[in-house]
Amino acid sequence: MKAIIVGASSGIGQEVAKLLLADGWTLGVAARREEQLMQLKALAPDRVEVMTIDVTETDADERLLALIQRLGGIDLYFHASGIGKQNRTLDPDIELRTAQTNALGFMRMVGAAFRYFAAPSHSPRGEGAMIAAITSIAGTKGLGPAPAYSATKALQANYLEALEQQARQRKLPIHILDIRPGFVDTALLNDNFPYPMLMQPDHVARDIVACIKKRRHVRIIDWRYRLLTAGWRLVPRWLWRRFKI
Repeated sequence: MKAIIVGASSGIGQEVAKLLLADGWTLGVAARREEQLMQLKALAPDRVEVMTIDVTETDADERLLALIQRLGGIDLYFHASGIGKQNRTLDPDIELRTAQTNALGFMRMVGAAFRYFAAPSHSPRGEGAMIAAITSIAGTKGLGPAPAYSATKALQANYLEALEQQARQRKLPIHILDIRPGFVDTALLNDNFPYPMLMQPDHVARDIVACIKKRRHVRIIDWRYRLLTAGWRLVPRWLWRRFKI
């Protein structure tokens, strides 16, 4: 099996890469920083291809296709690239960079992967192709401390749902997996805020790999966050705006 992981240089993406390599996969790993990617290549030099890709650059989709070609095709596209930061003062630089990465960059890359899998020249193997992406529980409701982050995560979840519907209508063998973790102890949470129910990247990665194998559609990680978000959805708008988060 072959996969490309965009956002593999650290955190959840890196941990998922390690697990897939241990399971015998051949990988294309991509991120903005090549040095961390080379550490993955050192684990299995003959089964890892490396490429620097910045999802905010307009040539990122072309570089993705070049990496796919280098691998000789893929079965899984895994999107782990993203940024996020609390921004209670609405610093415009933070808001716009978040949108550039999590909205435009996300659609650029996931859209390119979908078009690749949908092309007549693509020959699906086994159960067909899969697109898996890390969104977040933050997309469940608008979160005042991180407006752009929660908004772009809602966009990602809706985009994946739309692609899933389109694939079915077009009878395309493309499976979509939306992964929604709670707070994970990665470099993304580097603002010294005491986040509750913090999870470790390796724990989340194991759950993700299990979901890939079981071909799930939506996965909230873990059970505590499944309960939390179920409660959030029941809160009416008039009450939600009074919440202190």
